[in-house]
Amino acid sequence: MTRWLQSGRRRDICYLLAGTDGRRGQQLKSALESHYDERIDPSGFYGSLSALVGAGFVEKRPDGVHDVYALTDAGARRLEAHVSWMETQTTR
Repeated sequence: MTRWLQSGRRRDICYLLAGTDGRRGQQLKSALESHYDERIDPSGFYGSLSALVGAGFVEKRPDGVHDVYALTDAGARRLEAHVSWMETQTTR
């Protein structure tokens, strides 16, 4: 598996995007900050999003003055593969 899922933040972003038509970057960042109960540096967060876009696992599209991010088919497949791997680890 490529390194893209080795980052917990990237995994969490993909989980937040799964099953949606897309979310704004600020919505994703706020959801993560709420879950982890701490502020996330914007440059690090948007760097993670950019890495996912660059790898082809997340797409970015304009929506007015904001950008909306959505999981691509490739991202969904990688996420499903990761979930399957996690399930095999819990049954050992």
